[in-house]
Amino acid sequence: MPEQLSIWVLILGAGPVVKGVLLLLIGLSIASWAVIFNKWRSYTKAKKEAAMFAESFWGGSDMDTLLAGIPQMYDNSPLPNIFQSGYREYLRHRKDSRSIQAGKIVAAGGLDGVRRSLDAAFSREMEHLSRHLSFLATVGSTSPFIGLFGTVWGIVTAFQGIAMTQNTSLTAVAPGIAEALVATAFGLIAAIPAVVAYNHFTSDLKRLAGNMEQFSAEFLNIMARHIQD
Repeated sequence: MPEQLSIWVLILGAGPVVKGVLLLLIGLSIASWAVIFNKWRSYTKAKKEAAMFAESFWGGSDMDTLLAGIPQMYDNSPLPNIFQSGYREYLRHRKDSRSIQAGKIVAAGGLDGVRRSLDAAFSREMEHLSRHLSFLATVGSTSPFIGLFGTVWGIVTAFQGIAMTQNTSLTAVAPGIAEALVATAFGLIAAIPAVVAYNHFTSDLKRLAGNMEQFSAEFLNIMARHIQD
C-alpha cells in the first residue's frame, strides 16, 4: 500500500489525460520560473543602475559627460534611457535653432518636444519592464483550475473503475483518489510561486515607474530653465 501511494508510482500509473495535465503544469512551472529569474535579474539591475545614475545626475555631473558615458556604464537601463532620450531631443532642438534664432530655441516647440520624447521613452521602458508579467498572472490564476480538471477527471475514472470491479473498499479506492489529487498539488505548486512573484514584481514596477516619472518631471523643469523664449 505505501509503495502504491508514492508520488512517483501515482504519476506513472495515472491515465493519459491526467498525465497530460501534469506535463502541462510542469511546463508552465518551468516557464514561470524562467520568467521569475529573468525579471529578478532585470529589476535588480534596473534599480541598482537607477540609483547610480541618479547619484551622478544630482551630484552635479555635466549632462554632456553623462550622455557620453551612458553606452559604457549603463546597458539599456530605464532611467538613463529616459535621460538620454530627453536630452538628445533638447540638443537636437538647440542645434536646429542656432541657424534660425542665433543660438536660442523656441520655448514652446523645444519644451514640448522634450516632453514628448520623455513620455515616449517612459512608455517604451514600461512596456519592456512589464513584459511577461501577464504570463505570471495567467499561470497563477489558471494552474489551480488546470490541476482541478485533472483531479476531477481522475476521480471520475476512479469511480468508473469502482463500478466495474464492484469493490468499494478503501484499499481499492485510495490509489485512484490519491492519483487524482496529485494533479491539484501540481497545480498549486505551479500557481503559488507565480502569484507571489507577480505581486512582488508588480510592486517593484510601480516603484520604478514612480522614480522614472519623478525624474522626468524634474528633468523637464531643468530643461525649461535652459530653453529661452
